[in-house]
Amino acid sequence: MTTLYLDLETYSATPIKHGVHRYAEDAEILLLAWAINASPVQVWDATAGIQAPTELRDALRDPACQLVAHNSGFDRTVLNRVIPTDTSRWHDTMVQAYQHSLPGALGDLCDLLGLPSDKAKDKEGRQLVLLFCKPRPDGSRATRLTHPEKWAAFVEYARLDVEAMRVLHRKIPRWNCELERPLWLLDQTINDRGVCIDTALVDSAITAVAHAQRDLASRTVDLTDGDVQAATQRDAMLAHLLKQYGVTLPDLQASTLQRRIDDPDLPEPLRELLAIRLQASTTSTAKYQALARATSTDGRLRGTLQYCGATRTGRWAGRVFQPQNLPRPALDNTTIELGIEAIKAGCADLLVDNVMELASSALRGCIVAPPGKKLVIADLSNIEGRVLAWLAGEAWKIQAFEAYDAGTGPDLYKLAYAKSFGIQPGDVTKGQRQVGKVQELALGYEGGVGAFLTFARAYGIDLEQMGEQAWPAIPQAVKQAAQNSLEWTRRQKRDTFGLSDRAWMTCEAFKASWRDAHSNVRIFWRELRDAFQLVASGGMPSVQIPVNNGLAPAIAVDRVGKWVRIKLPSGRYLCYPQARVESDGSLSYMGINQYSRKWSRLYTYGGKLVENVTQAVARDVLAATMPHIDAAGYQIVLTVHDEIICETPDTPDYTHTALAQMMSTAPTWARGLPLAAAGFETPRYRKD
Repeated sequence: MTTLYLDLETYSATPIKHGVHRYAEDAEILLLAWAINASPVQVWDATAGIQAPTELRDALRDPACQLVAHNSGFDRTVLNRVIPTDTSRWHDTMVQAYQHSLPGALGDLCDLLGLPSDKAKDKEGRQLVLLFCKPRPDGSRATRLTHPEKWAAFVEYARLDVEAMRVLHRKIPRWNCELERPLWLLDQTINDRGVCIDTALVDSAITAVAHAQRDLASRTVDLTDGDVQAATQRDAMLAHLLKQYGVTLPDLQASTLQRRIDDPDLPEPLRELLAIRLQASTTSTAKYQALARATSTDGRLRGTLQYCGATRTGRWAGRVFQPQNLPRPALDNTTIELGIEAIKAGCADLLVDNVMELASSALRGCIVAPPGKKLVIADLSNIEGRVLAWLAGEAWKIQAFEAYDAGTGPDLYKLAYAKSFGIQPGDVTKGQRQVGKVQELALGYEGGVGAFLTFARAYGIDLEQMGEQAWPAIPQAVKQAAQNSLEWTRRQKRDTFGLSDRAWMTCEAFKASWRDAHSNVRIFWRELRDAFQLVASGGMPSVQIPVNNGLAPAIAVDRVGKWVRIKLPSGRYLCYPQARVESDGSLSYMGINQYSRKWSRLYTYGGKLVENVTQAVARDVLAATMPHIDAAGYQIVLTVHDEIICETPDTPDYTHTALAQMMSTAPTWARGLPLAAAGFETPRYRKD
């Protein structure tokens, strides 16, 4: 098969951070570096007034010629404005890297895979891109005529990128490529399709937020006698609080401010000042600016999803508007709907006191159905909890999910609490149900008190109050074990997270009780860790772990070169480059540190490996349904975590019930996995 390797260098006055599709509307091609199969790399200078070489034009138009690029979505989108190409012809070395848990940057991949790399040249190349591919700070533009010597270096830089890409295409593993290719092609279709945006709401919200910020700044000046000009001035605000009220705050995060605001003894002027700061620092409203900049001229926002953006599990990540990271609405849907109309009418301040809160809550509402269509939306229910129980073969819990779905069993969060403490689910209170929910979310991956604390805060549970209420009902043997754990923790000089003894021991008791109720999950942690250790150390070439007590395809852990792979029931591999067992018995591999964003050695354990596998399988379940959903006429425009948002004709033929049914139909490899989904239909996106 003929393969055309290519890489574009382009110019656009629109910044690339506004999204590829918006960028491409104003882009022009400067250089096109290309090579066919193993032939030498050539560079066509599109600014020189000469036509593209015949061989290049023929290859681009030949439907049998496959096209390879790094971050092909960019090259394809820009190129399609000149020579339309079928998406199915494209292959992507960045996607190939993501599919195998490698970084996406071309330079990083060259380093990792041992390709020759001149750091000085790399730096020079980045400087050349900045020089020729975007407007200069003074508004002028550098060209081949204004900077001929640097242009020659720019041409050479483009050529070297294609040389590197061609080698990477050969060297990066392909274990997941064939299996995942149809899904990636669908992902590209979804990104090209985009979502319809209510641009009137976006523009009105920007105006309303600006007005509210000016009002908040004015009130701040009045309350501080001019010491602070705007509530967003962090250092000035902290200094004023100390000088005027003698108050020292560790930070100005929302949780810190809210705790102070809730203090009944706080002086009213200070309470108002902190409330203003809380309103003014609502950063989610900046997403309106992102929407205004990135929405294409036809009113649709495109390129919002990054396939395999979570490089360990393969889940999607958000781009541009970051739909995966929208704030949880603070207002109910009725208030939000009225608020949207008020924002668009320019009178939001007449409806609510906190315009910033309304604007933040209304963000989802910017996504709408175009005329004659509707949004059909459904969400998989507790998918990670279901997958974990299924993987581990926790039979009682699988049956509990099935009973709940059939309407004959209790709520699973109530059941979690009841199972831990030997009471009937019907006796579980609303507050105890919240504790059960935190147990389910925090403890399935070998988490302890720290994990419990993290999720408890997210769901507004006061652990000190919980400790006082729950401690008397905890069995004496569990209490004694928790006390022993606290004493051991202190002897080891480990963190108790600032909790009182009772709160800490209550969390520890919940953890221990949950683990007692989930013996197969605990076994699964150990089995996966032991398998990884055996394979990484060379003790065994491959280890199989049964799924759902042998009723579904097994998980297989093996080693290929310096890679440890975990084969999922779907057939996809999770990849751990340069995995090894350390001298202290801990497990490690190379990956991208989520904090530094650098390639470094990461450490793992049984619970973390189980988290990787569970989240990856949950992703595969969602992904397996998507081609069927799209083919049925439910045009997918977005996925957000375990939710699918579709655009359909506004007719009774398309229903959320049908979408939920398709989403909750388990793929053939997931035999025995209990699935459920629920949804709704709406002209405007919302959180149901």
